[in-house]
Amino acid sequence: MQTEPMKADPILQEIWDIKDRLAAEAGYDVNRFVQQLREWSAKHPHDGPVVRNAEELRQLVAAKERQRAGQPTAAINEEPPKPEQSE
Repeated sequence: MQTEPMKADPILQEIWDIKDRLAAEAGYDVNRFVQQLREWSAKHPHDGPVVRNAEELRQLVAAKERQRAGQPTAAINEEPPKPEQSE
């Protein structure tokens, strides 16, 4: 029984392609790559939250969901309607 070769995940394939392009741009020199990375980072500062692990990501998502939940999409009347009085 022959097995078919596993197809690469398109996202992983894109990451590998980017890695290969960046390595080629740095002439496959790690020191040059790191220098280019530092220069790029200085030109493009990060202004959003920094997530260091899965737990921080869970907390960030939970906080955003709580924030979204605090913004009502429909008005809720706290008091039930009063019955009409007949004359």
